[in-house]
Amino acid sequence: MKHLIVGIDPGKTAAVACLDLDGNVAKLATGRFAGLQWFVDEITKTGSPVVIAGDKRRPDSLVEKLASIFDAALFVPSTDISVEKKKGLTAHGFANLHERDALAAARTAYRAYAGKLRQAERLAMRSNAESEHVKAMVIKKYSVHEAVTNGASGRRLVRRA
Repeated sequence: MKHLIVGIDPGKTAAVACLDLDGNVAKLATGRFAGLQWFVDEITKTGSPVVIAGDKRRPDSLVEKLASIFDAALFVPSTDISVEKKKGLTAHGFANLHERDALAAARTAYRAYAGKLRQAERLAMRSNAESEHVKAMVIKKYSVHEAVTNGASGRRLVRRA
């Protein structure tokens, strides 16, 4: 299953943007009067989220619920993402402003994790580990070393609190 970084724009007209762990758009979708189940369905059709992101400093309750449902990291920017920054993050490829906002949230989250993802990819390749799995583990707060060791062995690592 493909691991995803998912941007959410809740509201009367809602949108979801899914990126793979290489930063490529895997899905953009818009729904009118979309509820929690619509988001869950749209996301699970595409893959398994490791990050759920919003575009506001204070996350909407729907964004928090989705992160909890999927046991994904919740990403919120340190400040609300401005319209100008959203335009810079999403030059094209979206159908409406809601998709733009969801895509901006996903790309902001991706950029926050990009350095660790590149490091995980390099080390996974050297260790013959499955890079997608290693990247997902790194996002879930495993050290790159733990993730690579686990990714090479194929074992599922249980993280103790």
